[in-house]
Amino acid sequence: MVLDNREQSSSATTDAGHHARVAALRRRLAEPDTDAPVRLAKPTSNLFRPRTPTSGPRLDVSDFTHVLDVDPVARTADVEGMVTYERLVDATLPYGLMPLVVPQLKTITLGGAVTGLGIESSSFRNGMPHESVLEMDILTGDGDIVTARPDNEHAELFFGFPNSYGTLGYALRLRIELEPVRPYVRLRHVRHSTAEGYVAELDRVCREGTADFVDGTVFSPHEMYLTLGTFTDEAPTTSDYTWLDVYYHSIRTRDLDYLHTRDYLWRWDTDWFWCSRALGVQHRPVRWLLGPRLLRSDVYHRVVSFVRAHGLLDRVDRALGRLPRESVVQDVEIPVDRAAEFLDFFHREIPISPVWICPVRQRHPDRQWPLYELDPGTLYVNFGFWATVPTRPGDPPGAHNRLIEDTVTALGGRKSLYSESFYDEPTFWRLYNGPVYERLKRRYDPRRRLLNLYDKCVRAA
Repeated sequence: MVLDNREQSSSATTDAGHHARVAALRRRLAEPDTDAPVRLAKPTSNLFRPRTPTSGPRLDVSDFTHVLDVDPVARTADVEGMVTYERLVDATLPYGLMPLVVPQLKTITLGGAVTGLGIESSSFRNGMPHESVLEMDILTGDGDIVTARPDNEHAELFFGFPNSYGTLGYALRLRIELEPVRPYVRLRHVRHSTAEGYVAELDRVCREGTADFVDGTVFSPHEMYLTLGTFTDEAPTTSDYTWLDVYYHSIRTRDLDYLHTRDYLWRWDTDWFWCSRALGVQHRPVRWLLGPRLLRSDVYHRVVSFVRAHGLLDRVDRALGRLPRESVVQDVEIPVDRAAEFLDFFHREIPISPVWICPVRQRHPDRQWPLYELDPGTLYVNFGFWATVPTRPGDPPGAHNRLIEDTVTALGGRKSLYSESFYDEPTFWRLYNGPVYERLKRRYDPRRRLLNLYDKCVRAA
């Protein structure tokens, strides 16, 4: 990329600011406050795991929110780890580019989506966000900063970083691939009435590659929609789901729809998929009063976190004599040939509706991501479900979640770790490659300054 003098000056200033932020962070990590594990201090979170209060040291990474460079020729972006996808998309769309996978919620950060996992309707062709990363500068638990690439001396960390959730280090800078976009996305919502037919059509569409985006919404065992999105240069009219209208309602009433590309990328954020209904904000007069500024997933997340922290719903249930409720907030990936079986199980055992459907296939068939291994030759179906369900008398804690975990494992699937998990320790390390994790931990965090993955994701340490 050729820069004029003004651009060169701006780029140099950006680089200098980044290096200063990195140096300050390294100094903070080196401070001998305590032997307790170091945690990340950041203003936003899209995790749904309970956390044990702690007074241990925290690394403030709130300044790492800069898009350092967008190269429209190479189709790459250099981005700090705490950049939200909302900010990243706003930086790339003026060049007619977007990240290969844009997770659904605006305040998910690039670093979070890589050290955790991310998925969206382009995942059937582009995999997960970590698969479009070219290199990462990672601050390890030992205080070193290493540049990890798929072909250098830190390649094992590069491939082991996804699904480590900050327990091997923190990504301070990432270089990612971008892809071209067009102004609009044309949507078709195709209804199905059986799980077998629904999954078969999803598999066919993904194999044929006739759409740019594929996801789906299941409202009941006999009402399922496959949504097929295709880039287009023209639109006869466009819908707006950023304020008064609710996107997922339109799936049942419109066969055909058009959205501006940016609005398509954030179609789920305005109502947190459908979870905003629990907060009473899907009524049109309420939406009119709140305005678009408050109809956002991060606002809802703060409200729900406050309610959970103070046990407000539990108090209401007790006052009304209701059974306690269990939070079931999960995303799981199931091989496509077992997906209809999982859907039948889910409708039989878990009283949650709607359910989000998103196909995903590993982008590079010759790569392995050891902490979250998928079969490179298999199409998987992500099922996302986020609600509370009534407990049954005599059920142990987490009964529904444990049943889901056991079923996912039996069907050859995988479960994301952003929410509660109930695995015993041997099972956890068998599913998430304990030997590779331990080898990486010994090399990059020998003093155990960072949390252990099992402690963080299951014990809620």
